[in-house]
Amino acid sequence: MAGATTPSSGVWKLYQPYWKRTNLLQLGVVALLCSASYFLGICHHGGDSASFNSTVLSAVSCDRNPPATTTTVGAGTLDFAVHHGADQSSTGFPVVREFPACDVKYSEYTPCEDRTRSLRFDRKRLIYRERHCPEKGELLKCLIPAPTGYKSPFPWPASRDTAWFANVPHKELTVGKAGQNWIRVDGDKFRFPGGGTMFPNGADTYIDDIDQLISLSDGSIRTAVDTGCGVASWGAYLLSRNVLTMSFAPKDSHEAQVQFALERGVPAMIGVLASIRLPYPSRAFDMAHCSRCLIQWHLYDGQYLMEIDRILRPGGYWILSGPPINWKQHWKGWNRTKEDLSEVQSAIEAVARSLCWNKLKEKGDIAIWQKPVDHISCKANRKIIRSPQFCQSQDPDSAWYTKMETCIVPLPKVASPEETAGGAPKRWPERLTAVPPRIASGSVVGVTAEMFLQDTELWKKRVGYYKKVIGQLGQAGRYRNLLDMNANFGGFAAALIDDPLWVMNIVPTTSQVNTLGVIYERGLIGTYQDWCEAMSTYPRTYDLLHADSVFNLYKDRCEMENILLEMDRILRPEGTVIIRDDVDILVKIKSIADGMRWNSRIADHEDGPLQREKLLLVVKTYWTAPGPDRQ
Repeated sequence: MAGATTPSSGVWKLYQPYWKRTNLLQLGVVALLCSASYFLGICHHGGDSASFNSTVLSAVSCDRNPPATTTTVGAGTLDFAVHHGADQSSTGFPVVREFPACDVKYSEYTPCEDRTRSLRFDRKRLIYRERHCPEKGELLKCLIPAPTGYKSPFPWPASRDTAWFANVPHKELTVGKAGQNWIRVDGDKFRFPGGGTMFPNGADTYIDDIDQLISLSDGSIRTAVDTGCGVASWGAYLLSRNVLTMSFAPKDSHEAQVQFALERGVPAMIGVLASIRLPYPSRAFDMAHCSRCLIQWHLYDGQYLMEIDRILRPGGYWILSGPPINWKQHWKGWNRTKEDLSEVQSAIEAVARSLCWNKLKEKGDIAIWQKPVDHISCKANRKIIRSPQFCQSQDPDSAWYTKMETCIVPLPKVASPEETAGGAPKRWPERLTAVPPRIASGSVVGVTAEMFLQDTELWKKRVGYYKKVIGQLGQAGRYRNLLDMNANFGGFAAALIDDPLWVMNIVPTTSQVNTLGVIYERGLIGTYQDWCEAMSTYPRTYDLLHADSVFNLYKDRCEMENILLEMDRILRPEGTVIIRDDVDILVKIKSIADGMRWNSRIADHEDGPLQREKLLLVVKTYWTAPGPDRQ
């Protein structure tokens, strides 16, 4: 063997007599008998390949770049567990706690938007529809079941237009919006024709109308927010134009509208404009949109438009269609008076002027305003326009249970009117890998351009490794909705940009550095989240969850099992989880996960087995609530 040390002559002499005394015939007989016994066992216990019916994640070798393989385990696999030894609790090993299934009535449970709990809160300004999470004693300690007959969603792009009825068994929208081309039932499927209240001829035609007013194709508009999104057809059809939309709507009388959006493979979350800021940073979106979203923009001293102003980037656009736009043509169909609609439009126009917005165009049913690129002239005219004034104290990016205020969030200062406040991001797709303006300007404390570029390369390497140990991650159509639970700069999402999927990037509220603004400047989307609470989304939202150091971050803040139960709630049956953390933490996680109907194994770090940081790879098993004929 190359590189081996040659044994000394003294040691070699010790072995010589043994080989000289050995009867080679006897050795041959023994070898022959062993071989015969082995092949006899195969003939007796072997079976047809059809008996190998359970697929698990592939094992990882000690090689730094192991080949991607899939291990198949047969029904007759040996069980190495000790069933009649000492009780685990007396040996120091963790006892696996089996979590039961929740009652089927919880199959669509959203803990922080629970209707029963919401009734305890003020209905004024829709406060009761904001996040109101359960107290510790109210937390469910069970697994949310999928509805009977649940099937894996259609792969993208088929999912944009089709979903299984069993997955979201609600017909309310097919009746209430029957004439607006939102959704219809077709046997065991839902069909989404792409219509909307203000675009019954289809979202594509409506988007073409917007494109004639502002360019959607030159790369300057990449991130959008759709307020009161319905089933998110606007965002769904913008994807083909490289515009990534954060769609949100409250959990309200339009049953499951956000759930339909997510089932279609379109980014969306539960949300409402009420009394607290939206969970996004300042200067996040290139474009904001409301198509008959029923938001009272002119009320509460214009606070809702001030919140849109906060999250729009300098030079960003606000698009409004539906009441009161084009009221002279539609007032009868809206069952409103001319006077009422004219008054509402005048009030909205007044708020927009007070924010220093410029009304670009109003054509047909669409009106578009543009936010200024700086606040030089806007601050100067506060002597004339005395309300609203500029905010003095609040952090512009603070948006986790942060109350709205009647003031304008100031833009970063500029040296001249030719500059864009805060710096202008590159056009798409260059902005994905270019150093974001927040980092280039030194606004993110402790983060340099070099650190950002190194992080981008690191995640290219890591995602490449993930695709080797999880072969299906590289297969188009297997995963569509992904969640990065601790996204940092969004490197995980950036490394997957060429795959037909999207990533919701989470910046935990406990993070020392707020990087969500950086993520948006890259042309990606995300939200804030405290993982001690439930996320504002429906069960079975995501195909894959990625948790980088999440449990290390929260180890002294809340119970590990509560985070895992929330992960199980938002993960689809047969979905995948990648948990990256210290090996001691992963061992504890696995002891809990083993009681959650998850199949899991610990794999080495991409740099080899000597790293303390490792991966826990998980597949959630398929199971559903029992049918009506079963208990």
